[in-house]
Order: sequence, then C-alpha cells, then structure tokens
Amino acid sequence: MNAQELPRDLRPDTLALHTGIHRSEANEMSEGLYLTQGYAYDSAEQARDAFAGDIDIYMYSRYGNPTVTAFQERLAAIEGAESCFATSTGMSAVFVSLASILGQGDRLVASRALFGSTLQVFANFFEKWGIVIDYVDAHDNEDWERVLATPAKAVYIESPTNPMQDVVDIPFVAALTKQAGALFIVDNVFATALGQKPLELGADAVVYSATKHIDGQGRVLGGAILGSADYVDGPVKTMVRQMGATISPFNAWVLVKALETLSVRVERQAASAIELARWLEAHPKVSVARYPLLPSHPQYERAAKQMTIGGTLVTLDLAVGDGVDVAGPESQAAAFRFMNALRLFTISNNLGDAKSISTHPATTTHNKMTPEARASVGISETTVRLSIGLEDVEDLRADLDQALAQV
Repeated sequence: MNAQELPRDLRPDTLALHTGIHRSEANEMSEGLYLTQGYAYDSAEQARDAFAGDIDIYMYSRYGNPTVTAFQERLAAIEGAESCFATSTGMSAVFVSLASILGQGDRLVASRALFGSTLQVFANFFEKWGIVIDYVDAHDNEDWERVLATPAKAVYIESPTNPMQDVVDIPFVAALTKQAGALFIVDNVFATALGQKPLELGADAVVYSATKHIDGQGRVLGGAILGSADYVDGPVKTMVRQMGATISPFNAWVLVKALETLSVRVERQAASAIELARWLEAHPKVSVARYPLLPSHPQYERAAKQMTIGGTLVTLDLAVGDGVDVAGPESQAAAFRFMNALRLFTISNNLGDAKSISTHPATTTHNKMTPEARASVGISETTVRLSIGLEDVEDLRADLDQALAQV
C-alpha cells in the first residue's frame, strides 16, 4: 500500500508517527523491516529500464531500500526538508555532504570549533586533495564577514558547537554565504531537529549523526543529510550510492521507530539539562557552566532567537584553584577524579543517550588537536561535557554534587 495522504499542517510529534508508512499486503502496524540485499525484476526489460533510469524501482539495497526510505521520509518531514538521504554513520554524512560538491581548488569556509573527527577529515583528506580551507571563530560575526567577503564553494558549521556550545548567528552567516556563492551546511546534532530549524534560518543543508539523539538509546550507528531535492537527490545520492556509505535496513528500522519518541525523550532531557546547568553554575567547584539557553551564556540572546530547546548537553569547567594551570596535569587529574566519582554518568564519548554520559574532550573527542588549538576554542583539561539522560533530575543532581566534592 502507498503511504497515506496526510494534512500539510501537521506538527513534528504527529509527523514522527505517521510519515514514512508504506504498509505491505499484510497491513502491519509497525513499519516493515526489509532485510534484503537485492530485488527481483518482473522481466529482463524491467531490469534494463531500471538501470537506464527510465523507471524508479528498488534495484539494490546500496541504492535504496523500503525501510531506509521510511526513515528518510520521516526525518525529512520532521526537519521540514525537501529530501533526506541516510548514511551509515554521522561522519559519513559529514564527509559526503562536502565531498560530493568539493573539488581541487575549491574553497571551504568552516568554523574553528568543530567535532574532532570532522577536523581530522578536513586536515587528512580535503587539504591533501587541494581543497582550500579557511577557519572562522564560530561566534564572531566580524570574522565571518572578513572570510566570506570572497567567493567560496561551501560553508560548514556546528551550532551549538561541540563541546563548548558556542552559538553561530545562522541567519547572518546564511546571508553572507549566499553572497559568496556557497552552499551552507549546518551540523544540528546538539540542537536536534526539535530545538532548531537551520533550513528555516537560511541554511541550505543539515547533517545529523543519527547515532545520537535520533536513536537515543545507544543501539545503532547512522547519519543523514537533508536539504533541497537538487542537492540531496543529486550529488549526495550519487556519491553515497557509488561509494557505499549506505545505512543498513536494520539500523534504519531502529531509527525510524526511535523517531516516534524523539520529542518525548529530548524535551525531558533538555528540561533536566537546563535545571542542572542553573545549579552547576552556582556551585563553588564549577567555574563555568555552558548551556545555550542559560542567561550567562555568551550568545544567550542569539540562542534564544534561534533555538526553542537548548539541547541535552551541559559543558562545565571545574574550579581547580588559583595558580593551577588549566592545561596542566593537576587540572586533568581533578577532572578525572570528578568523572570517576560519578555513579550515574557513564564515561563515554557518545551523547544524546537515554543514560547520562560524561566526556573529557581534551583526551577523547578532541585529543588529536594541539593544546593551542583546543585552547583557541575554549577546551581545557578542566572541561567536562555532560550529556543529560532520562534519569530523575534529583538523582543526577545528587550524583554531581557528591562527585564535585572530589575536586
């Protein structure tokens, strides 16, 4: 059966339940899981026409799969995008979003504050391929004006940034990007599709690690690229199909079901996150607590305009005492004492899980950066990133309090 026609004015919570439904003859309630590599043709003529592009049918699961289609349609509806193409991981989405349009001699403009693996892709692949990369201070509008005064092929940002949660002025950068003739891509993982709509703010494309909040329960890897049909169904789809960074049908099925509870999970986690952020910034053992919708955040007014939910992450810097080098071994030891004392926060480099997580960016997610590069985006040995889960907020507060006593 074909997907049912839905009213055009449905809200995200409803779209998360009713889009991407293509029931089989069995008329199942739960979306079907199509574990298949290939597909049979009714005739040799049909196979010929499919490969010639004259008809649009499933040919091979590297090209397309009914379960993957369900996930793509559902996420696109929630995001408000024309098209979505799923990938095997979040990093493959980051890579393909840019590699599918960049070539030797092209110029990429990117915020300096990015996930460590993204920076490694830029340095180890794009630069070696002759792609020119210019970095910008994420929150500095004057720096954006300077760098985008000349033409570019693509602009890439995270907002909020990982892990320090700087907030980029997306409409401002979008306008400059358009003048520079570039494609504007936003990694929206921290904000989620519920908390921020980059496409409505002027971005051309959005990327996700579906491994994070979209799954939200630590089960599978996945990624997604969303934007216009010309971009997603053109260079993005072509590259994924040929290089093979395809999501598995099983992973797509887990993710399509997870989207049904995305808002329930994220809204609860975000409510706990801002409550804990308020408490942490007043704690004597914490020098700084970063959360986009906390009035003390350096870009609070910007975040309040762009975001409806502040996300599920709180980034803090521990107060280690006067005269202690925040880049030194004493500071790292203090952060490790804090993290090791936590009972409800699992030490992991993941985020967006139903279980709360603590991460030490300087030695894990951003360890390939030089100390100077980390310092330039605010990461020190005292920095700890907390991903707030679904536990009772009072239990989390008590756990943080007893662990901070170890600092």
